[in-house]
Amino acid sequence: MTSHTVGQVMTSDVVQARRTTSFKDLVRLLDRHHISGLPVVDDDKVIGVISGTDLVRAQARRSGTAPDGAVTAHDLMTTPAITVHPEQTAPEAARLMERRGVERLPVTDEEDRLIGIATRRDLLRVFLRTDDDIGHQVAEEVLVDRMGLRPGALTVRVRDGVVTLDGCVPLRSQVPEAVHTVWRLEGVVGVVSALAFDIDDCPPPVSAAVGPSHLRAR
Repeated sequence: MTSHTVGQVMTSDVVQARRTTSFKDLVRLLDRHHISGLPVVDDDKVIGVISGTDLVRAQARRSGTAPDGAVTAHDLMTTPAITVHPEQTAPEAARLMERRGVERLPVTDEEDRLIGIATRRDLLRVFLRTDDDIGHQVAEEVLVDRMGLRPGALTVRVRDGVVTLDGCVPLRSQVPEAVHTVWRLEGVVGVVSALAFDIDDCPPPVSAAVGPSHLRAR
């Protein structure tokens, strides 16, 4: 059972700027390609990122008039750029994007050369899975392939990304295993367990030991 990687969801045809790209050309690039930001590269390596917000701020500093042609991407970019590698998983990239508050992540190879870009929209596509697709993965990959249960041993229902597991598993320890594994699947937004078990293989809780301070002389 594997997650989608950044390399599988990224956009390979990247609109990019150079260090010397002028303010006006940056505006034209964003407008022409209907994008909100782009990486700045030098010798195919990412040196920064520019967003529409960066351009608006630059314009505001010029008292409402567009900066002159001398202002370049080098002057406006945010650096260092936050990048990801193509073998990282889409959920990892999504968490990084959320943690750093960015809308796009340049994708670089082992030599830090730009090979693609992953946007918030690219990563969200991973989670837009049908209920049937999720149910099939739960039944085949999780319950049969990973946990070794016979096909059809449990009932799997999926509605709007919420997975309900019903039936009986051989061991009590398999209940949390099933729930946690299903929860990590892409597209799953919740798990409801109605699972029972045949054998309780979990150790009993350790009771607090009674120390000398609890003993009273008679």
